[in-house]
Amino acid sequence: MVGAGPAGASAAYAAATAGRRVLILEKAELPRYKTCGGGIIGPSRDALPPGFELPLRERVHAVTFSLNGRLVRTKRSRQMLFGLINRPEFDAGLVEAAQGAGAVLRTGTAVSRVEQHGPAVPDRRTVAVVLSGGGTVLARAVVGADGSASRIGAHVGVKLDQVDLGLESEIPVPAAVAEDWAGRVLIDWGPLPGSYGWVFPKGDSLTVGVISARGDGGATKRYLDDFVARLGLSGFEPSISSGHLTRCRSDDSPLSRGRVLVCGDAAGLLEPWTREGISYALRSGRLAGEWAVRISEAHDAVDARRQALNYAFAVKAGLGVEMGVGRRMMTLFEKRPGVLHAVLTTFPPAWNAFARIVRGSSSLAELVRTHPLARRALNAMDRP
Repeated sequence: MVGAGPAGASAAYAAATAGRRVLILEKAELPRYKTCGGGIIGPSRDALPPGFELPLRERVHAVTFSLNGRLVRTKRSRQMLFGLINRPEFDAGLVEAAQGAGAVLRTGTAVSRVEQHGPAVPDRRTVAVVLSGGGTVLARAVVGADGSASRIGAHVGVKLDQVDLGLESEIPVPAAVAEDWAGRVLIDWGPLPGSYGWVFPKGDSLTVGVISARGDGGATKRYLDDFVARLGLSGFEPSISSGHLTRCRSDDSPLSRGRVLVCGDAAGLLEPWTREGISYALRSGRLAGEWAVRISEAHDAVDARRQALNYAFAVKAGLGVEMGVGRRMMTLFEKRPGVLHAVLTTFPPAWNAFARIVRGSSSLAELVRTHPLARRALNAMDRP
């Protein structure tokens, strides 16, 4: 496994529990910071290893929605909607679970490339993982989970359909400010097409960020600055300020090449509208680990190819369908953010559907498939 984030750790756990020898290669030292809101929705929780204890910093029961700072409306739920984590703790816990299942972790190890042919490859059942610092690791199957700028994704030929820039600050706040945000998040539909901002409370700090299409980083930075100022948080010094590109795959993008699979951000798997990626990483990672086992057992290229195609089918049948609906939602959101805001904040069935989706009792794709009203509304809004 190349990469020790949620996708790589999930893949490693799945393969190790199946009894395979598993090595996780991670270029950083753990724990390490990742630009991420840290929201754990129902599908993420359901994809965790059995018995995994979520290191929750906050349990969310309310969402405040605003339209570029206007029309502010708070919706509440008696049940927890979702939880918030810090990625260093969460990722480290997932790696520990994989290690507990038998995986071996090697940190401070960057991968420069993989080779499936040539002098470094002893036979057709082997992949050579070439390390940046020198040396080679031989494997029967490789899972690329090395993030959105993936070297393994480049080897596979991953094609991207949507690239967005996320900017985020971790802002320590006094107890009185933290108390005001306890149990509540803010989602602000932003001034740029397809943009939004968020405030996620995590105890004595707030994760504040914005995201919009890549191409005008200055406008995205101004949105973040204006957003922070509007919230009255400009006087607090961030402990961390960071940025990150999220990359969403095109429909025809490959998920494998030979005995190499990709998952999570490395495969461009994330929800196109919200750009939520943790649940996609966990779920695709688990699938990649399961099919990597089958590929490692394949005796020839034909069988390996068959198993790789089965992996792609499993991803597309589940996550791919959800991404398709997410793309339609993104198109609607880019054109009519005010309509979406009004529906969510004034139409109770829409809020109830949102709550079910984030809890994991339903999905956006299931909602559109099973509810004629939702399907007709989305079809109507699809029209120019």
